[in-house]
Order: sequence, then C-alpha cells, then structure tokens
Amino acid sequence: MQEMLSYIVKNLVSNPDAVEIVAENQGKTKVYKVKVDDKDLGCVIGRGGVIANAIRTVVKSTSDKKERIVIKFDSK
Repeated sequence: MQEMLSYIVKNLVSNPDAVEIVAENQGKTKVYKVKVDDKDLGCVIGRGGVIANAIRTVVKSTSDKKERIVIKFDSK
C-alpha cells in the first residue's frame, strides 16, 4: 500500500527525492503521513483538494475493507 502511494505522489511532484511517507497504526485505522517539498504541496493537493481526494480514493479502493485508511498531506 505504501509503495503504491509513494509511486503516485512521486510522479506528481517536481522533487520526488523529498517525498517522505510514514505509516502509523492507530487501532483499526492506518494513517499515512505524506510529506512533500513546500513547492510541491499544491501539486499533491490540487485545486479544492481534488487530487488529494483522488489519491485517497485509489488507495482506499485497493485496501483491506476491514481497516480504515487516512492519508494526511503536509509540507516539510
């Protein structure tokens, strides 16, 4: 799951070396914290959060239905 998320985000940004993804388990919830360069945050979120929601949809559709997935985007 984390590899797919990394692949998607790194292909959207101009500085793929700065992408960091940290996965945390919080009970039945899996939280992915995606950190990108300050300049690339807009590329990952998109206007009105459209790209961020699309990333969440793709990742959630491939996940196990028993666990909840949360993806948070932040800049470094």
